[in-house]
Amino acid sequence: MIRLFRASNFRCLKTAELRFGPRFNLIHGVNASGKTSLLEALAYLGRGKSFRGASTAALTRHGESEFVLFGEVQQAKGRLTLGVRNSRDGLEVRVGGAAGAGIAALAETLPLQVIDPEVHNLIAGGPEQRRRFVDWVAFHVEQDYLMVWRRFRRALNQRNAALKAQATDATIRSWDAEFLALAGQLDESRRRVLEMTQDNLQEQGYALMETELAFDYQQGWPRDKDLEAALIEGIERDRRLGATQSGPHRADIKVSYDNRQARKLVSRGEQKLLASAMILAATATAQAALARPLLLLLDDPAAELDGDSIGRVMTAVAALGCQVVATSLDPAALAFPERPTVFHVEQGVVTGAE
Repeated sequence: MIRLFRASNFRCLKTAELRFGPRFNLIHGVNASGKTSLLEALAYLGRGKSFRGASTAALTRHGESEFVLFGEVQQAKGRLTLGVRNSRDGLEVRVGGAAGAGIAALAETLPLQVIDPEVHNLIAGGPEQRRRFVDWVAFHVEQDYLMVWRRFRRALNQRNAALKAQATDATIRSWDAEFLALAGQLDESRRRVLEMTQDNLQEQGYALMETELAFDYQQGWPRDKDLEAALIEGIERDRRLGATQSGPHRADIKVSYDNRQARKLVSRGEQKLLASAMILAATATAQAALARPLLLLLDDPAAELDGDSIGRVMTAVAALGCQVVATSLDPAALAFPERPTVFHVEQGVVTGAE
């Protein structure tokens, strides 16, 4: 969990310092006051990127050349510092004061999940978001998953380069052995973690929507073929498109809701509840594997939800036992099981804790 957080020159925040409580924390203020910017900065410290997809230039305060983020993370063996500096020269990461660490070190030190107003896109959006969802769980649960994922992406890029160069079939197939081996490892890991997450998903589905939810992993090539056969049969199509069309990079997760496909739901409120159930299930699975509480960021969780629904979300969040930082327009809108540590932000200036 994170206990101390500092940000400078991040969006509208010139400087900010927050000392978080171990369980529940609330940041409130009017629209455009800087609440989401604080949450975005906190997530950036644990991910090395914006959950809103913003560029470094958009994140850096107007007139400044860089932004700096710092945190103290409490672990079982003591406190560890995290630092991020980003500018036109690129991203610099420090873990425990040592330079040269990568984004993966941030995620390992400060594992976190986010539920924001765009979370419904986990249901309504394209497959890439759902692949990122399962990859996040696998990164925290499966040993060496990141190494396998990186090697697979390199093999995929090499095969795609050969396709774009109109290389011979023999040259293209020379990349297939490594591609197939790594694809198999990636696919097996994803299936394992989704199976591990399934019980938590059902629990969260009943808690948030009083219904049964289920995952159906779609591997990225026809189920009646092995991947090698799919690559051989699809080589002319791959040549035409200049990219490999079969493999785990094309995978998707079908989320079922009362035996119906969740993407067909019309209400964004229902989609938000379903996506929130997925995030909470993933958080529970990763917490069990890591044997420590995660950080859960809730950006205006009451948006598009009625009072009963947000009450069920907050009850489910509290039951996870993770550290929570939430934002709200109204400090009384969110029901915490105990008094949270409260901060107020106005025009980018933070006061608290209250």
